[in-house]
Amino acid sequence: MSLGLRENQLQFTLLVVVNMAVGGLVGLERTTVPLIGTDVFSLSSDLAVFSFIIAFGVTKALTNLAAGALTARFRRRQLLLTGWLIGVPVPFMLAWAPSWGWIVAANVLLGLNQGLAWSMTVNMKIDLVGPARRGLATGLNEAAGYTAVGATALLTGYLAIVYGLRPAPELIGVVFVAAGLALSLIVRDTAAHVALELAQHPKPLPDGEHPGLASTFARASWRERSLRGASQAGLVNNLNDGLTWGVFPLLFTDHGLGLAAVGLIKGLYPILWGIGQIPTGHLADRVGRKPLIVSGMLVQAGGLVLALVLLERPLLAGVTSAVALGLGTAMVYPALIASVSDHAHPAWRANALGTYRFWRDIGYAAGALLAGLLADAFGLEATVIAAAVLTAGSGLLAAWWITERPRS
Repeated sequence: MSLGLRENQLQFTLLVVVNMAVGGLVGLERTTVPLIGTDVFSLSSDLAVFSFIIAFGVTKALTNLAAGALTARFRRRQLLLTGWLIGVPVPFMLAWAPSWGWIVAANVLLGLNQGLAWSMTVNMKIDLVGPARRGLATGLNEAAGYTAVGATALLTGYLAIVYGLRPAPELIGVVFVAAGLALSLIVRDTAAHVALELAQHPKPLPDGEHPGLASTFARASWRERSLRGASQAGLVNNLNDGLTWGVFPLLFTDHGLGLAAVGLIKGLYPILWGIGQIPTGHLADRVGRKPLIVSGMLVQAGGLVLALVLLERPLLAGVTSAVALGLGTAMVYPALIASVSDHAHPAWRANALGTYRFWRDIGYAAGALLAGLLADAFGLEATVIAAAVLTAGSGLLAAWWITERPRS
Protein backbone atom coordinates (compact mmCIF):
# COMPACT_ATOMS: atom_id res chain seq x y z
CA MET A 1 0.00 0.00 0.00
CA SER A 2 1.23 3.51 -0.80
CA LEU A 3 0.00 7.08 -1.14
CA GLY A 4 -0.60 8.65 -4.55
CA LEU A 5 -3.23 9.21 -7.19
CA ARG A 6 -1.89 6.66 -9.66
CA GLU A 7 -1.28 4.07 -6.95
CA ASN A 8 -4.91 4.33 -5.75
CA GLN A 9 -6.64 5.16 -9.03
CA LEU A 10 -9.42 2.55 -8.78
CA GLN A 11 -10.58 3.62 -5.33
CA PHE A 12 -10.13 7.28 -6.25
CA THR A 13 -12.26 6.83 -9.38
CA LEU A 14 -15.01 5.09 -7.42
CA LEU A 15 -15.08 8.00 -4.99
CA VAL A 16 -15.30 10.47 -7.89
CA VAL A 17 -18.40 8.68 -9.19
CA VAL A 18 -19.88 8.56 -5.68
CA ASN A 19 -19.49 12.31 -5.40
CA MET A 20 -21.23 12.79 -8.74
CA ALA A 21 -24.25 11.13 -7.14
CA VAL A 22 -23.88 13.36 -4.05
CA GLY A 23 -23.88 16.47 -6.25
CA GLY A 24 -26.74 15.22 -8.37
CA LEU A 25 -28.99 14.88 -5.33
CA VAL A 26 -28.55 18.50 -4.26
CA GLY A 27 -28.80 19.62 -7.90
CA LEU A 28 -32.47 18.62 -7.84
CA GLU A 29 -33.24 21.89 -6.07
CA ARG A 30 -31.27 24.47 -8.03
CA THR A 31 -33.92 25.34 -10.60
CA THR A 32 -37.33 24.29 -9.37
CA VAL A 33 -37.65 24.55 -5.58
CA PRO A 34 -37.77 28.38 -5.28
CA LEU A 35 -40.49 28.32 -7.96
CA ILE A 36 -42.35 25.52 -6.14
CA GLY A 37 -42.46 27.84 -3.14
CA THR A 38 -44.03 30.71 -5.08
CA ASP A 39 -46.13 28.83 -7.68
CA VAL A 40 -47.25 25.68 -5.84
CA PHE A 41 -47.43 26.81 -2.21
CA SER A 42 -48.14 30.52 -2.93
CA LEU A 43 -45.46 31.87 -0.60
CA SER A 44 -45.36 35.66 -0.81
CA SER A 45 -42.32 36.38 1.39
CA ASP A 46 -38.88 35.90 -0.11
CA LEU A 47 -37.56 34.92 3.34
CA ALA A 48 -40.15 32.14 3.54
CA VAL A 49 -39.18 30.91 0.06
CA PHE A 50 -35.50 30.85 0.99
CA SER A 51 -36.15 29.01 4.27
CA PHE A 52 -35.37 25.67 2.60
CA ILE A 53 -31.83 26.91 1.85
CA ILE A 54 -31.43 28.08 5.46
CA ALA A 55 -32.48 24.63 6.72
CA PHE A 56 -30.11 22.95 4.30
CA GLY A 57 -27.17 25.23 5.06
CA VAL A 58 -27.41 25.07 8.86
CA THR A 59 -27.81 21.29 8.87
CA LYS A 60 -24.99 20.69 6.38
CA ALA A 61 -22.65 23.04 8.24
CA LEU A 62 -23.25 21.36 11.61
CA THR A 63 -22.91 17.92 10.03
CA ASN A 64 -19.61 18.92 8.41
CA LEU A 65 -18.34 19.95 11.83
CA ALA A 66 -19.55 16.75 13.46
CA ALA A 67 -18.16 14.63 10.62
CA GLY A 68 -14.60 15.55 11.48
CA ALA A 69 -15.08 14.50 15.10
CA LEU A 70 -16.96 11.35 14.12
CA THR A 71 -13.98 10.15 12.09
CA ALA A 72 -12.20 9.57 15.42
CA ARG A 73 -14.90 7.04 16.40
CA PHE A 74 -16.14 5.64 13.10
CA ARG A 75 -14.52 4.71 9.83
CA ARG A 76 -15.00 7.07 6.92
CA ARG A 77 -16.82 4.42 4.88
CA GLN A 78 -19.35 3.89 7.69
CA LEU A 79 -20.13 7.61 7.73
CA LEU A 80 -20.41 7.67 3.93
CA LEU A 81 -22.98 4.86 4.00
CA THR A 82 -24.90 6.55 6.82
CA GLY A 83 -25.13 9.73 4.76
CA TRP A 84 -26.67 7.83 1.87
CA LEU A 85 -29.20 6.03 4.06
CA ILE A 86 -30.35 9.39 5.47
CA GLY A 87 -30.77 10.71 1.91
CA VAL A 88 -33.14 7.97 0.74
CA PRO A 89 -36.43 9.83 1.55
CA VAL A 90 -35.34 13.17 0.05
CA PRO A 91 -36.50 12.76 -3.61
CA PHE A 92 -39.89 11.42 -2.51
CA MET A 93 -40.46 14.24 -0.02
CA LEU A 94 -39.60 16.88 -2.63
CA ALA A 95 -41.83 15.23 -5.21
CA TRP A 96 -44.98 14.84 -3.09
CA ALA A 97 -44.64 17.24 -0.15
CA PRO A 98 -48.17 18.24 0.94
CA SER A 99 -46.92 21.50 2.50
CA TRP A 100 -43.87 23.76 2.45
CA GLY A 101 -42.87 22.39 5.85
CA TRP A 102 -42.17 19.04 4.19
CA ILE A 103 -39.81 20.74 1.73
CA VAL A 104 -37.95 22.31 4.64
CA ALA A 105 -37.80 18.94 6.43
CA ALA A 106 -36.46 17.28 3.25
CA ASN A 107 -33.68 19.85 3.26
CA VAL A 108 -32.73 18.96 6.82
CA LEU A 109 -32.25 15.36 5.63
CA LEU A 110 -30.45 16.61 2.52
CA GLY A 111 -28.08 18.66 4.68
CA LEU A 112 -27.27 15.56 6.77
CA ASN A 113 -26.74 13.53 3.60
CA GLN A 114 -24.47 16.12 2.02
CA GLY A 115 -22.53 16.83 5.20
CA LEU A 116 -21.65 13.18 5.73
CA ALA A 117 -21.32 11.93 2.15
CA TRP A 118 -19.50 14.90 0.62
CA SER A 119 -17.21 15.31 3.65
CA MET A 120 -16.18 11.68 3.51
CA THR A 121 -15.44 11.72 -0.22
CA VAL A 122 -13.18 14.75 0.32
CA ASN A 123 -11.38 13.21 3.28
CA MET A 124 -10.98 9.82 1.63
CA LYS A 125 -9.49 11.28 -1.56
CA ILE A 126 -7.03 13.39 0.43
CA ASP A 127 -6.12 10.27 2.44
CA LEU A 128 -5.38 8.34 -0.75
CA VAL A 129 -3.20 10.83 -2.61
CA GLY A 130 -0.98 12.23 0.13
CA PRO A 131 0.25 15.83 0.49
CA ALA A 132 1.82 16.37 -2.94
CA ARG A 133 -1.43 16.13 -4.96
CA ARG A 134 -4.05 17.56 -2.63
CA GLY A 135 -5.01 20.39 -4.97
CA LEU A 136 -5.66 18.03 -7.87
CA ALA A 137 -7.47 15.53 -5.63
CA THR A 138 -9.83 18.14 -4.21
CA GLY A 139 -10.28 19.66 -7.67
CA LEU A 140 -11.36 16.32 -9.11
CA ASN A 141 -13.67 15.67 -6.17
CA GLU A 142 -15.39 19.04 -6.34
CA ALA A 143 -15.46 18.92 -10.15
CA ALA A 144 -17.39 15.67 -10.07
CA GLY A 145 -19.87 16.96 -7.49
CA TYR A 146 -20.59 20.37 -8.96
CA THR A 147 -20.69 19.23 -12.57
CA ALA A 148 -23.41 16.83 -11.44
CA VAL A 149 -25.17 19.71 -9.64
CA GLY A 150 -25.20 21.74 -12.85
CA ALA A 151 -26.22 18.89 -15.15
CA THR A 152 -29.08 18.02 -12.81
CA ALA A 153 -30.20 21.66 -12.66
CA LEU A 154 -30.36 21.71 -16.47
CA LEU A 155 -32.24 18.42 -16.58
CA THR A 156 -34.79 19.42 -13.93
CA GLY A 157 -35.47 22.65 -15.80
CA TYR A 158 -36.24 20.68 -18.96
CA LEU A 159 -38.40 18.14 -17.11
CA ALA A 160 -40.31 20.96 -15.40
CA ILE A 161 -41.22 22.43 -18.80
CA VAL A 162 -42.45 19.08 -20.12
CA TYR A 163 -44.02 17.54 -17.00
CA GLY A 164 -44.49 20.38 -14.52
CA LEU A 165 -42.59 21.45 -11.41
CA ARG A 166 -43.42 18.17 -9.63
CA PRO A 167 -42.98 15.17 -9.35
CA ALA A 168 -40.89 14.19 -12.41
CA PRO A 169 -37.91 16.56 -11.85
CA GLU A 170 -37.44 15.41 -8.27
CA LEU A 171 -37.77 11.68 -8.87
CA ILE A 172 -34.52 11.47 -10.83
CA GLY A 173 -32.98 11.77 -7.38
CA VAL A 174 -33.89 8.13 -6.80
CA VAL A 175 -31.22 7.18 -9.36
CA PHE A 176 -28.58 9.22 -7.50
CA VAL A 177 -29.44 7.69 -4.13
CA ALA A 178 -29.39 4.14 -5.49
CA ALA A 179 -26.09 4.65 -7.31
CA GLY A 180 -24.39 6.40 -4.40
CA LEU A 181 -25.46 3.78 -1.89
CA ALA A 182 -24.45 0.86 -4.12
CA LEU A 183 -21.00 2.26 -4.93
CA SER A 184 -20.34 3.20 -1.31
CA LEU A 185 -20.71 -0.47 -0.42
CA ILE A 186 -17.82 -1.23 -2.78
CA VAL A 187 -15.41 1.55 -1.75
CA ARG A 188 -12.70 0.57 0.73
CA ASP A 189 -11.99 2.53 3.86
CA THR A 190 -8.86 4.71 3.95
CA ALA A 191 -7.81 4.34 7.61
CA ALA A 192 -4.62 2.53 6.61
CA HIS A 193 -3.63 5.41 4.30
CA VAL A 194 -4.05 7.90 7.15
CA ALA A 195 -1.85 5.73 9.36
CA LEU A 196 0.79 5.57 6.62
CA GLU A 197 0.85 9.35 6.17
CA LEU A 198 1.12 9.83 9.93
CA ALA A 199 4.10 7.47 9.99
CA GLN A 200 5.76 9.37 7.13
CA HIS A 201 4.92 12.87 8.35
CA PRO A 202 8.13 14.88 8.93
CA LYS A 203 6.76 16.66 12.00
CA PRO A 204 5.25 14.70 14.89
CA LEU A 205 2.36 16.25 16.77
CA PRO A 206 3.97 18.62 19.30
CA ASP A 207 3.68 17.76 23.00
CA GLY A 208 0.61 19.31 24.52
CA GLU A 209 -1.06 19.97 21.17
CA HIS A 210 -4.53 18.44 21.24
CA PRO A 211 -6.09 17.18 18.01
CA GLY A 212 -9.66 17.26 19.38
CA LEU A 213 -12.60 19.14 17.87
CA ALA A 214 -12.74 22.04 20.35
CA SER A 215 -9.04 22.85 19.99
CA THR A 216 -9.10 22.49 16.22
CA PHE A 217 -12.28 24.58 15.89
CA ALA A 218 -10.58 27.48 17.70
CA ARG A 219 -7.41 27.02 15.66
CA ALA A 220 -9.21 26.93 12.28
CA SER A 221 -11.77 29.65 13.09
CA TRP A 222 -9.63 32.44 14.54
CA ARG A 223 -6.34 31.45 16.20
CA GLU A 224 -4.34 30.61 13.07
CA ARG A 225 -4.21 33.40 10.52
CA SER A 226 -4.25 31.32 7.32
CA LEU A 227 -6.97 28.97 8.52
CA ARG A 228 -9.04 31.96 9.59
CA GLY A 229 -8.57 33.47 6.14
CA ALA A 230 -9.69 30.29 4.44
CA SER A 231 -12.73 29.89 6.69
CA GLN A 232 -14.03 33.41 6.06
CA ALA A 233 -13.47 33.08 2.31
CA GLY A 234 -15.33 29.78 2.23
CA LEU A 235 -18.22 31.30 4.18
CA VAL A 236 -18.60 34.26 1.82
CA ASN A 237 -18.17 32.07 -1.26
CA ASN A 238 -21.14 29.96 -0.23
CA LEU A 239 -23.02 33.01 1.01
CA ASN A 240 -23.14 34.35 -2.54
CA ASP A 241 -24.01 30.88 -3.84
CA GLY A 242 -26.86 30.50 -1.35
CA LEU A 243 -28.07 33.99 -2.20
CA THR A 244 -28.08 33.42 -5.96
CA TRP A 245 -29.62 29.95 -5.48
CA GLY A 246 -32.75 31.65 -4.17
CA VAL A 247 -32.58 35.05 -5.89
CA PHE A 248 -31.64 34.26 -9.50
CA PRO A 249 -34.70 32.13 -10.40
CA LEU A 250 -37.00 34.84 -9.04
CA LEU A 251 -34.98 37.76 -10.46
CA PHE A 252 -34.79 36.40 -13.99
CA THR A 253 -38.39 35.13 -14.14
CA ASP A 254 -39.45 38.61 -13.00
CA HIS A 255 -37.58 39.93 -16.06
CA GLY A 256 -39.36 37.63 -18.46
CA LEU A 257 -37.24 34.47 -18.68
CA GLY A 258 -38.90 31.06 -18.72
CA LEU A 259 -37.95 27.82 -16.97
CA ALA A 260 -35.64 26.67 -19.77
CA ALA A 261 -33.57 29.87 -19.60
CA VAL A 262 -33.47 29.82 -15.80
CA GLY A 263 -32.41 26.17 -15.91
CA LEU A 264 -29.61 27.12 -18.31
CA ILE A 265 -28.36 29.86 -15.99
CA LYS A 266 -28.62 27.72 -12.86
CA GLY A 267 -27.00 24.78 -14.63
CA LEU A 268 -24.17 26.65 -16.35
CA TYR A 269 -22.85 28.13 -13.10
CA PRO A 270 -22.15 24.82 -11.27
CA ILE A 271 -21.05 23.02 -14.45
CA LEU A 272 -18.28 25.59 -15.03
CA TRP A 273 -17.60 25.59 -11.28
CA GLY A 274 -17.24 21.81 -11.46
CA ILE A 275 -15.26 21.27 -14.66
CA GLY A 276 -13.05 24.28 -13.97
CA GLN A 277 -11.77 22.74 -10.73
CA ILE A 278 -9.76 20.10 -12.59
CA PRO A 279 -7.27 22.61 -14.07
CA THR A 280 -7.49 25.00 -11.11
CA GLY A 281 -6.84 22.20 -8.63
CA HIS A 282 -3.75 21.22 -10.60
CA LEU A 283 -2.73 24.89 -10.86
CA ALA A 284 -3.05 25.28 -7.08
CA ASP A 285 -0.38 22.59 -6.69
CA ARG A 286 1.95 24.50 -9.05
CA VAL A 287 1.52 28.22 -8.31
CA GLY A 288 0.13 28.08 -4.79
CA ARG A 289 -3.24 28.46 -3.13
CA LYS A 290 -3.42 32.18 -2.35
CA PRO A 291 -3.33 33.64 -5.90
CA LEU A 292 -6.30 31.50 -6.95
CA ILE A 293 -8.27 32.24 -3.77
CA VAL A 294 -7.91 36.01 -3.95
CA SER A 295 -8.44 36.39 -7.69
CA GLY A 296 -11.32 33.90 -7.67
CA MET A 297 -13.25 35.88 -5.05
CA LEU A 298 -12.80 39.08 -7.07
CA VAL A 299 -13.99 37.37 -10.26
CA GLN A 300 -17.12 36.22 -8.41
CA ALA A 301 -17.80 39.76 -7.23
CA GLY A 302 -17.50 40.93 -10.84
CA GLY A 303 -19.96 38.25 -11.95
CA LEU A 304 -22.56 39.52 -9.49
CA VAL A 305 -22.11 43.07 -10.76
CA LEU A 306 -22.55 41.89 -14.36
CA ALA A 307 -25.91 40.32 -13.48
CA LEU A 308 -27.25 43.80 -12.74
CA VAL A 309 -25.34 45.85 -15.32
CA LEU A 310 -26.75 43.70 -18.16
CA LEU A 311 -30.19 43.10 -16.67
CA GLU A 312 -32.02 44.88 -19.49
CA ARG A 313 -31.02 41.81 -21.53
CA PRO A 314 -31.80 39.18 -18.89
CA LEU A 315 -30.59 36.08 -20.72
CA LEU A 316 -27.23 37.70 -21.49
CA ALA A 317 -27.04 38.97 -17.90
CA GLY A 318 -27.76 35.54 -16.46
CA VAL A 319 -25.38 33.62 -18.72
CA THR A 320 -22.52 36.14 -18.35
CA SER A 321 -22.93 36.21 -14.59
CA ALA A 322 -23.10 32.41 -14.42
CA VAL A 323 -19.86 32.11 -16.40
CA ALA A 324 -18.00 34.55 -14.14
CA LEU A 325 -19.41 33.03 -10.96
CA GLY A 326 -18.61 29.51 -12.14
CA LEU A 327 -15.03 30.30 -13.13
CA GLY A 328 -14.40 32.35 -10.00
CA THR A 329 -15.71 29.63 -7.73
CA ALA A 330 -13.69 27.00 -9.61
CA MET A 331 -10.55 29.01 -8.80
CA VAL A 332 -11.41 29.26 -5.12
CA TYR A 333 -12.88 25.91 -4.12
CA PRO A 334 -10.02 23.37 -4.45
CA ALA A 335 -7.42 25.95 -3.43
CA LEU A 336 -9.23 26.63 -0.14
CA ILE A 337 -9.55 22.95 0.79
CA ALA A 338 -5.92 22.34 -0.16
CA SER A 339 -4.81 25.38 1.85
CA VAL A 340 -6.57 24.10 4.96
CA SER A 341 -4.98 20.67 4.44
CA ASP A 342 -1.54 22.28 4.05
CA HIS A 343 -1.84 24.01 7.42
CA ALA A 344 -3.27 21.01 9.31
CA HIS A 345 -1.33 18.13 10.84
CA PRO A 346 -2.68 14.72 9.70
CA ALA A 347 -3.70 14.01 13.30
CA TRP A 348 -6.22 16.85 13.28
CA ARG A 349 -6.76 17.42 9.56
CA ALA A 350 -10.24 15.83 9.48
CA ASN A 351 -11.37 18.20 12.24
CA ALA A 352 -9.75 21.15 10.47
CA LEU A 353 -11.54 20.31 7.23
CA GLY A 354 -14.77 19.81 9.19
CA THR A 355 -14.38 23.24 10.77
CA TYR A 356 -13.61 24.90 7.44
CA ARG A 357 -16.57 23.15 5.81
CA PHE A 358 -18.77 24.24 8.76
CA TRP A 359 -17.97 27.89 8.13
CA ARG A 360 -18.13 27.45 4.36
CA ASP A 361 -21.57 25.84 4.38
CA ILE A 362 -23.06 28.04 7.07
CA GLY A 363 -22.67 30.53 4.24
CA TYR A 364 -25.62 28.89 2.47
CA ALA A 365 -27.85 29.72 5.43
CA ALA A 366 -26.34 33.18 5.88
CA GLY A 367 -26.80 33.93 2.18
CA ALA A 368 -30.40 32.78 2.14
CA LEU A 369 -31.23 34.67 5.33
CA LEU A 370 -29.55 37.83 4.07
CA ALA A 371 -31.27 37.43 0.69
CA GLY A 372 -34.68 37.03 2.28
CA LEU A 373 -34.31 40.02 4.59
CA LEU A 374 -32.82 42.34 1.96
CA ALA A 375 -35.16 41.23 -0.83
CA ASP A 376 -38.25 41.77 1.32
CA ALA A 377 -36.99 45.18 2.44
CA PHE A 378 -35.16 46.56 -0.62
CA GLY A 379 -35.74 44.20 -3.56
CA LEU A 380 -33.82 41.51 -5.38
CA GLU A 381 -31.36 43.81 -7.14
CA ALA A 382 -30.17 45.42 -3.90
CA THR A 383 -29.57 41.93 -2.56
CA VAL A 384 -27.22 41.12 -5.43
CA ILE A 385 -25.29 44.37 -4.86
CA ALA A 386 -24.78 43.45 -1.20
CA ALA A 387 -23.43 40.04 -2.20
CA ALA A 388 -20.94 41.63 -4.61
CA VAL A 389 -19.59 43.99 -1.95
CA LEU A 390 -19.21 41.20 0.62
CA THR A 391 -17.46 38.91 -1.88
CA ALA A 392 -14.93 41.55 -2.91
CA GLY A 393 -14.23 42.37 0.74
CA SER A 394 -13.67 38.70 1.51
CA GLY A 395 -11.12 38.44 -1.29
CA LEU A 396 -9.17 41.33 0.21
CA LEU A 397 -9.25 39.71 3.65
CA ALA A 398 -7.93 36.48 2.12
CA ALA A 399 -5.06 38.43 0.56
CA TRP A 400 -4.19 39.82 3.99
CA TRP A 401 -4.52 36.67 6.12
CA ILE A 402 -3.63 33.61 4.02
CA THR A 403 -0.01 32.52 3.67
CA GLU A 404 1.52 29.69 1.65
CA ARG A 405 3.08 26.68 3.32
CA PRO A 406 5.69 24.47 1.59
CA ARG A 407 4.25 21.10 0.60
CA SER A 408 6.30 17.92 0.89
